[in-house]
Amino acid sequence: MNFAEKVLSYQFGLKPDLPLPNDVEFLFPASLPEVRKSMTDFYTKYYHGKEERIALLGINPGRFGAGITGIPFTDPIRLGEVCQIKHDFHLRAELSSIFVYEVIAAMGGLEKFCNAVYVSSICPLGFVKDGKNYNYYDDRQLYLAVEEMILENFQELLSTGVRSDIAFSMGKGTNFKYLDKLNRKHGFFENIEALPHPRWVMQYRSKRKEEFIEEYVNKIERWA
Repeated sequence: MNFAEKVLSYQFGLKPDLPLPNDVEFLFPASLPEVRKSMTDFYTKYYHGKEERIALLGINPGRFGAGITGIPFTDPIRLGEVCQIKHDFHLRAELSSIFVYEVIAAMGGLEKFCNAVYVSSICPLGFVKDGKNYNYYDDRQLYLAVEEMILENFQELLSTGVRSDIAFSMGKGTNFKYLDKLNRKHGFFENIEALPHPRWVMQYRSKRKEEFIEEYVNKIERWA
C-alpha cells in the first residue's frame, strides 16, 4: 500500500470503544460518511506516493479542524480553498488551521509540503467534555485509559512511512513533555524537537506570527 492507503486503513479502523473516565467522550468524526469521503479525497490526492515523511505531532483532534473534516489542522475553509477538495461542511474558520496553512504556503505549497511532512497527533482520536475540546493529558485517568492507543499510534506512524530520525511536537509545553517521555522509554524516534502550538501562536502571540512561521519552516527544512 502507498502512504495514503496506510493512513486511511488505520484511521478508518480505529474503534472508540474504550471506557473513558470522568464524563469524557471520544471525538470520532471518521464515523461519518462525509468525513470519510473528505479524508479519502485529501490523502489520495496529496499522499499517494511512498515517500517517507517527517511527523508533525499535535495533541489530539479538535472539534473545529479534524473534528469536522477528519484531517488534522484543516478546517472546512482550507479544505475547499487550498486543498481543492469539494465538501458540504459548514464554512467555519479555525485559528490553528489558519496558521498551519500559512506555514504550508511558506514552504512552497501543499504538494511540496505533503511530500515531506505528515501532520498527525500523539493521540489519534479526540475528546470532548462538557461540549468542549479535551486533551489526552488534561486528566491522568484519561491518559492511562488511552496510553496503549497512543503507543499503537506511534507504531502505526512508523509502519506507514514516517521517518524515525526526527519528529516534531506541535507544542513546546505539555505535549512535548509527554512525547519526549514516551520516546525516551520506547525509542520511537532518534530526535524530538518542539515547535510552538499553532493555537498558542494565534491566540496569544499573533503579532509575532511571522516569526513563528519562520521557526516552523527553518526547523522542518533543516531535516527535509
